[in-house]
Amino acid sequence: MSTAVPLSLLSDTATVAADGSLTIGGCSLAELGATYGTPLFVYDETHLRARCREAVQAFGHQNVVYATKAFLCRAMAKLAYDEGLLLDVATGGELHVALAAGVPADACVMHGSNKSIDELRAAMTVGVRHIVVDSFDEMDRIDALHAAGAPCPQVLLRITPGVHAHTHEFIATGQDDSKFGFNLGNGDALLAVERARGSSAMQLVGLHCHIGSNVFAAANFAKAAEVMAKFAASFDLPELVLGGGLGVAYTSGEEAPTIGQWGSVLLDACAALGVRARVSVEPGRSIVASAALTLYTVGTVKHIPGVRTYISVDGGMSDNPRPVLYGSGYEAFLPRDVAAPRDASARLVGKHCESGDVLIFDAAVPADIVVGDLIATPVTGAYGHSMGSNYNKVTRPAVVFVADGAARLVVRRETYDDLLACDLG
Repeated sequence: MSTAVPLSLLSDTATVAADGSLTIGGCSLAELGATYGTPLFVYDETHLRARCREAVQAFGHQNVVYATKAFLCRAMAKLAYDEGLLLDVATGGELHVALAAGVPADACVMHGSNKSIDELRAAMTVGVRHIVVDSFDEMDRIDALHAAGAPCPQVLLRITPGVHAHTHEFIATGQDDSKFGFNLGNGDALLAVERARGSSAMQLVGLHCHIGSNVFAAANFAKAAEVMAKFAASFDLPELVLGGGLGVAYTSGEEAPTIGQWGSVLLDACAALGVRARVSVEPGRSIVASAALTLYTVGTVKHIPGVRTYISVDGGMSDNPRPVLYGSGYEAFLPRDVAAPRDASARLVGKHCESGDVLIFDAAVPADIVVGDLIATPVTGAYGHSMGSNYNKVTRPAVVFVADGAARLVVRRETYDDLLACDLG
């Protein structure tokens, strides 16, 4: 039986108008597509703020550190900070954007598994809140920079706790075989604590772990909390950061814990374990993913009898590489008729020179879809814009925030001249 797209996958202010079309934030998707062009990322600002507030309510003010890798522009950085979140920045570029948005350096936490000398120097000089130290080589760099006059930073040590998260292997980070952090099982974590505590170049204030991304099983987080609490107990440090990674539903039938439920699991586990440290988390996907959808325009509908139907759109792996990287699933629908039965099957593909340029491998779509239709993929607010590329010299899409019947352009569409901005000829 064919079904309409589940409304649960749409953002908080999504509303079906009298004519069956979709509005978000009081704005017609058809009008947004006509005004700003496609592909287009449409973010529900009310939804973004609601998820930030839910996280602060669950964990407390400044105990939530937004993982900017999920989606970052100046408008998003300012929104998160204004709602009481700190910002997790993993590169010098992310730090630069956050500072340009007016976020104070002491509201930024510097991450990264291979921070350069320049990135560490910048973080130490501007005075970020914490540097999350990932390796002994990084400790060497901090020592050298401090000896050369850079301020002494407060640091957290990233610990690899040996907890296997139930997620794709490319986004699992807490297992022993990981490029991230100091391994707990082989003794590196203890050596790192001892070195940091004895160093005059850094002030150790806490421990950190992160077990992976798009994790649906709350029990995985509780296990990580248990492992980290036991390790941290003898050090009596003031900070314990348990990372992010909370999953979201992308397709019909998927369910994920809410931010509030996640908070209850983690904080109850910490309380039961006698944790006295301040407990913080680093959500990213769960803040932004379901806040946005991507609008495309259908360019071709190609029926191959006995094989399949291909529907090509004006974007693809350059604005959403997750299906190619992880085999991630998505849904699609026509904004002109949200409740339409999706009684046909097609492969939704992009415009790039790759057979693997697939957005949805087996998409349920209305049978009356035609060239020129707007088609939308919901839950694209995380790791679409941020992982986008210029493959085939395709320009990156614009980003709009919508709220209270008004749309504002927060990232303009790239132009062909932008493609030449760094090209010296």
